[in-house]
Amino acid sequence: MTKSESPKPADDDAAERRRRLAEVFGDVLPETTSDERGGGGSPDDREAWYRENRPPHHGG
Repeated sequence: MTKSESPKPADDDAAERRRRLAEVFGDVLPETTSDERGGGGSPDDREAWYRENRPPHHGG
C-alpha cells in the first residue's frame, strides 16, 4: 500500500464481498422471510397443488 492509498473500512470490504458473491452465485437468500412478506396462501393451497399435480400412477 502506498501513501496515497488509504485502507478501506471493514463495511466497504464486506459490501464488496457480498456484491461479488451475488454476481457469481446470484441472490441465494432473500432479504426478508416469507413470514415477513406475508401472503403465501394457506397450507390448504399447498396441499391442493400436490393433489392437482399427482402423477397418474399414484391413485387415490
